[in-house]
Amino acid sequence: MGKNAPTIVRLEPGTYHWCSCGKSGKVPFCDGSHAGTSSTPVEFVVQEKKTVALCGCQRTNDPPFCDGSHAKVG
Repeated sequence: MGKNAPTIVRLEPGTYHWCSCGKSGKVPFCDGSHAGTSSTPVEFVVQEKKTVALCGCQRTNDPPFCDGSHAKVG
């Protein structure tokens, strides 16, 4: 898979922060690397254990979830 491909991950219930800047060393999750930029992480809550596809290209129209926008990234 390319670097812009979604990350498929099984998540436990809880609150998560998706990296919207692409600079995190823990992509798709925020590690604070956005400091000093205009980007902010997207908080999302998982109510029950489930598998999700988290956006890897930061161009989704449904953050933090993949909407297929990576297919248009050149």
